Amino acid sequence: MRVIAQKVLSPFDCDVRDAANGYNALFSMEKVLPDLILLDVSMPIMDGLDMLTLMRSNPALQAIPVIMLTSPADHAIAAKLAALGIAGTVMKPFKPDDLLAAIRHVIDLKPLKPGAA
Repeated sequence: MRVIAQKVLSPFDCDVRDAANGYNALFSMEKVLPDLILLDVSMPIMDGLDMLTLMRSNPALQAIPVIMLTSPADHAIAAKLAALGIAGTVMKPFKPDDLLAAIRHVIDLKPLKPGAA
């Protein structure tokens, strides 16, 4: 999923960082606050719901918009996710265009300038 997200965002002027689990993501945010987080519900070590709960309890992180990557099995936690203030959801498996549309609904993506890579 991280590779697909990076590929979808590669034509745009944005810095994409990834983390294999919630702990790594939280540690990364101590260094650089993101404009948006694509957060998978299913992750090893710390799942997306736990990470989102920790983010929303941290004043420095609580305003960051989060798009959750969910599966049909995650319907049981949909109310919890909504209560934690997510910006949107994208159901897995997803089409790249669906992910891009959800991202564009939350932030303004600008194309890479010619010659930039």
